[in-house]
Amino acid sequence: MSTIQRQAIRRRIHSRIRRKVSGTTERPRLAVYFSNQHVYAQIIDDTAGRTVASASTMDKSFEGNASNIASAVKVGQLLAERAQAANISDVVFDRGGHLYHGKVKALADAAREAGLKF
Repeated sequence: MSTIQRQAIRRRIHSRIRRKVSGTTERPRLAVYFSNQHVYAQIIDDTAGRTVASASTMDKSFEGNASNIASAVKVGQLLAERAQAANISDVVFDRGGHLYHGKVKALADAAREAGLKF
């Protein structure tokens, strides 16, 4: 009887997504990651190999540090504000191998409402 290896499955799905999704200077990639305690999001220019903007629940300006939907919404809003400060409005969304549901959807919707276009 085989056991479900969720991280291995997520990594395989993420690598399949990354074959298709790549960020450019004009349209960088918005990558999300969730640990058990924190929510992380970055806007990455893959051609230059650098992070343009980032936000997480570990930031000094962030109150509370839980990995839940409310935190994902706040991180999405904060990331959109930082992206607009860096003159970025269009991004490609990289869900990181997670289903587009729950925290991923909440972060994406909050970023869209704050001005990012996917």
